[in-house]
Amino acid sequence: MGYPIWDIAMGGSVLMAVVAVAHVIVAHFAVGGGLVIAVTETLAFRRNDGELRQLAKRSSLMLILVSTVFGAVSGVGIWVVAGLVAPAAISALIHNYVWGWAIEWVFFFVEIVCAIVYYDTWGKISKRAHLFVGWLYFVAAYLSLVIINGIITFMLTPGKWLSTHAFWDGFFNPTYFPSLLLRTGIAAIMASVFMVFPALKAAMAVRGHLLRYLGWWLVAGVLVSYGGYRWWEAVLPAEIKGLFLGASPALRQLATTRHFLLWALAATLVLGVLLLAVPRLARVVPAVVLMIAGFAFFAGFEWVREGVRKPFLIHDYMFSNGLLVSDIGAINDEGLLARAGWAAHDADDDPLSRGRQVFRAECSSCHTIDGYQGIRRLLPPDPDMTFGVLSTLSEMGDAYGELAPGQRIDMSSLDYPFMPPFVGSDEELEELAQYLNSLAASGGRLAEKGAGQ
Repeated sequence: MGYPIWDIAMGGSVLMAVVAVAHVIVAHFAVGGGLVIAVTETLAFRRNDGELRQLAKRSSLMLILVSTVFGAVSGVGIWVVAGLVAPAAISALIHNYVWGWAIEWVFFFVEIVCAIVYYDTWGKISKRAHLFVGWLYFVAAYLSLVIINGIITFMLTPGKWLSTHAFWDGFFNPTYFPSLLLRTGIAAIMASVFMVFPALKAAMAVRGHLLRYLGWWLVAGVLVSYGGYRWWEAVLPAEIKGLFLGASPALRQLATTRHFLLWALAATLVLGVLLLAVPRLARVVPAVVLMIAGFAFFAGFEWVREGVRKPFLIHDYMFSNGLLVSDIGAINDEGLLARAGWAAHDADDDPLSRGRQVFRAECSSCHTIDGYQGIRRLLPPDPDMTFGVLSTLSEMGDAYGELAPGQRIDMSSLDYPFMPPFVGSDEELEELAQYLNSLAASGGRLAEKGAGQ
């Protein structure tokens, strides 16, 4: 919690979601597109099918423009935004998986080079050599996914790593293989919905042939994705499932998002079957609808995956505000502002000023003042209730602080299982309560006064 705090009106989590969802859609097209294009050219070579070869050639241009250009830029954007929104988590991931990142960057470099060579050498080198470059691109792209998947799933289910801190214990965690299967299916879906547009450029006489071909890829991707998602849900720990599954989920918004993503996947399947059965129906507008359905499923899953980590960034290790579970006791003894130096620097002797800095350090990672998850509209009407909620969150900190390394808490026993505990001194708790109550009373004037700090 000793990092600078980035105040952003829309909320750091929203900005991160926008950048990340855009990037992962393109990144999975880079993987799935590499597979489908390589298979398409291979089939064209064996069958002497000129139309399939043209589909692969036109799709390779889209692959360059979408994945290599936009994907690379948005990938840099993720690092910049994540480093500002959650610097403690990024630091922890780099310290634990620096060699994993390094390997992934090597694969990404090979992927970029192969994509450029593949597109630029149509008709300039032998067909076998060109196919080799295409397959090399796919292998590098998929291995990049293999590495990234281990780091992403580690954040939700670190498994034995909590006790051993061993690289492979965290990498091959409980959700690694289900997530890899799911993302492999998603990659096939993304490839299919993107490549429909190059297929529509073919002559009407052969368009049906190409669309039926892509339809099979789409249906296969949907089925693999569904199986991977169900497997992913099945291996989640019970305390995580309680957030969005069951008769009374702790976070109903996540439960609603789960239903949405499953319906979006069903819609993608129906559209894929229609593409197989009646390819002449495929036009630009239906193709856009198909793409939206596929994107909606993927975005819904990413929203659920991020949401079920609450209240953690790295489950059972680091909370969403950068607080380490192991630091709870020390911060309660020393006080939050003694540890959060950047917040303490802006605080003066005024209790409301100190309360605002406590809010920035502990709450602003999830809450804005009036924007996304705006704290003002969530405050209880009675000031005493605000203090009571904070006291409950402080007691939650005691429960977390008693855990041994690798031990999990029964989150269903907590009043607010989706929120980090309050940590700090009793005086800081009272100052935070005063600041929160002042927000409701002042109509935001206090927040506006301190906005430039």
